[in-house]
Amino acid sequence: MKFFLTIFLSVCFLATRAQHHYLLVGTYDSPKSKGIYVYRFNSKDGTAKEVSHIKTSNPSFLAVSPNEKYVYAVNENADSTKYTVTGHVAAFSFNKKKGILSFLNKQESGGKHPCYVAIDKTGKWVMAGNYSSGNFSILNAKKNGKLLAAKQTIQHTGSGPDKSRQQSPHVHGIFLKENNTDLYVTDLGIDKIMKYNFNPKKGIITAAQIPSAEADAGSGPRHLAFHPTGNYVYLLEELAGSVSVYKDSASNLEKIQSHSSLPLYYKGPAGSADIHVSADGKFLYCSNRGNSHSIGIFSINAATGMITLVGHQETLGEAPRNFNFDPTEKFLLVGNQNTDEIVIFKRDTVTGLLTDSGNRIAIGKPVCLKWIAEQ
Repeated sequence: MKFFLTIFLSVCFLATRAQHHYLLVGTYDSPKSKGIYVYRFNSKDGTAKEVSHIKTSNPSFLAVSPNEKYVYAVNENADSTKYTVTGHVAAFSFNKKKGILSFLNKQESGGKHPCYVAIDKTGKWVMAGNYSSGNFSILNAKKNGKLLAAKQTIQHTGSGPDKSRQQSPHVHGIFLKENNTDLYVTDLGIDKIMKYNFNPKKGIITAAQIPSAEADAGSGPRHLAFHPTGNYVYLLEELAGSVSVYKDSASNLEKIQSHSSLPLYYKGPAGSADIHVSADGKFLYCSNRGNSHSIGIFSINAATGMITLVGHQETLGEAPRNFNFDPTEKFLLVGNQNTDEIVIFKRDTVTGLLTDSGNRIAIGKPVCLKWIAEQ
């Protein structure tokens, strides 16, 4: 009897632990926020409680190492030093038992206003995209999580037709495919998805055989998402407010569809921001700022990769910059930057639709949401 009681309690304990995850939130500096915040999120009822926070300047985007021991954050600034004007990438260790971040070190990002950071699947290489400079850098992450100085910086060139937003290149996202060798970099300023080959053993990036895929002129590529099969790429265009679908092959990205990300009734500025595909590959979601403050919901045709509008969900706040599924994908959390709040929606995994859970996280200028499993 004692044996079975022990087994029962162990199963209950593991089930409870599986329901809890750490939610890490990057912010912009404001009177209500000063760095990166850590919450304990309950995937059973969609509630969250703050565990800790650490001060660092404008950590607008985060990346978590594959082993979840380290977190990397951009400092989206253009600080003057003795030698250059640059932003930085900061490295932190993460204590999974206590939910606490500890600062390790930081390095120059190689350009102004880094707005995106990614890490490869080996955990050895961190890549930072610099918006204002239109370039991106690769930095070596040591076994202890600390960063070495940038090993390589790649500069984009060109411009776009929107003179207020596209006078020069603006790197906005860095995305590695599952194979850890195909690298895609979205550039809002030149209306291109730049393609690169990445060598994870040496940490070297080279241009692909076909080095770029053209987006529509003036569309402003911002973020992209991959279909789980690896056969399709979904590009969110900030200026046009649209989702473009590309068929992805070893040699080329072929555009096969474009669909507005905005509500049908809406005629104002787009400001589209973030895009994600559900793990089962059935649904695509994208956020729109402008004045629509909405999440576009699309179903995905498994045979063709094309999308069909399901509906839109108002984000119940302003400027939904970044959003993310919780690890169970039963909830979708939206960071409303201008109303200092994360709104937590229930997600119907059959229809894809969202409903308000009633739960909120009060936090100043939330702009990036990432997850770490609780130990």
